[in-house]
Amino acid sequence: MKILDWYIIKKFFVTFFFCLIALTILVVIVDLSEKTDDFAKTGLTAKQIITQYYFGFLPRIDAMLFPLFIFISVIFFTSKMANRSEIIAILSTGISFGRFLRPYIVAGVLFTGFLWWCNQYFLPPANEKWANFNAKYIDFNYGGYVNTSTISNKYFKLDSFSYAGIRYYDTTNKSGSNFFIQRFHHTNLIYNLRALTITWDTATKKWRLNNVVERRINGLHQKVTDTSTMQMNFNFKPRDLQRDEYMKDKMTTPELDEFIKLEKIRGSGDVNALLLEKNNRNANPVSVFILTVIGACIASRKIRGGSGFHLALGVLICVVYILVGRFASVFALKGNFNPIIAAWLPNFAFGILAWYLYRNASK
Repeated sequence: MKILDWYIIKKFFVTFFFCLIALTILVVIVDLSEKTDDFAKTGLTAKQIITQYYFGFLPRIDAMLFPLFIFISVIFFTSKMANRSEIIAILSTGISFGRFLRPYIVAGVLFTGFLWWCNQYFLPPANEKWANFNAKYIDFNYGGYVNTSTISNKYFKLDSFSYAGIRYYDTTNKSGSNFFIQRFHHTNLIYNLRALTITWDTATKKWRLNNVVERRINGLHQKVTDTSTMQMNFNFKPRDLQRDEYMKDKMTTPELDEFIKLEKIRGSGDVNALLLEKNNRNANPVSVFILTVIGACIASRKIRGGSGFHLALGVLICVVYILVGRFASVFALKGNFNPIIAAWLPNFAFGILAWYLYRNASK
């Protein structure tokens, strides 16, 4: 790393943090203006709203706009360098354009790694804080989603041949009543279990069943077993019985991987949404690197219009990038489009654009 590299990296980081703070403040002002009435209805103090809502909202919105912040930062400081003829002076010394991009690539890789780590492990707990507040106060005010503490008549698949149901379940106590399991072989019922109550044992991480009746059926014969108490290690947990629209946002990536495997076994219709979420967590950080290269290639050329033209072009590219991603996501959720391709399609398309701009800029 030369003095020139550190000079560009320093400008990159300083501009990025300035952009991050300025745009975050703007987003908070807009969000606060929209939700002032909702916050007033909660009866919470300003400190409680900040800790219970904005401590979750800010990491979520910053992670979502992170590639945009990076892109604007790169275009802004690189355009300033181009307008002051600094880039012309650098390249006139015999430094190739590829060598000039080295500090951009190093900083882009660092930011990409940071966002990837945040998406996997840091962001889900923040999303949980934001989602819990949203479900309890914001969505409730508009008659939308309400995460109630009781669930009635819940039916679901355990695997390809087994089905379970529960008449009543309390998500607070993690207990329910009238639980049953039915297992089939082709179209024939071969096993039936019924329990009067079911409770999650936090010590053993298993389900405790009371007043259990098991029936094992073999043709015209059946064996009935009565058990007062038994513990079972089913492939569902309390969170699966209180599923909500924010669940995939709350889970860390290892938890999401485990959940996807179980949903595939159960034949759930939500697998595409879960796969899209998982792949977006990997694809979005890569967009940081791609947009860094695109921004450097666009803004490094000194043109009439200066930074204003570069920023306008950058915003246009970001809008197109977001639209491509949204359209692909909709087709993946509502149609038969592969969610893995949907998550990576914008990166593939703009990766080609980045290569094209680099080849032309280097000439």
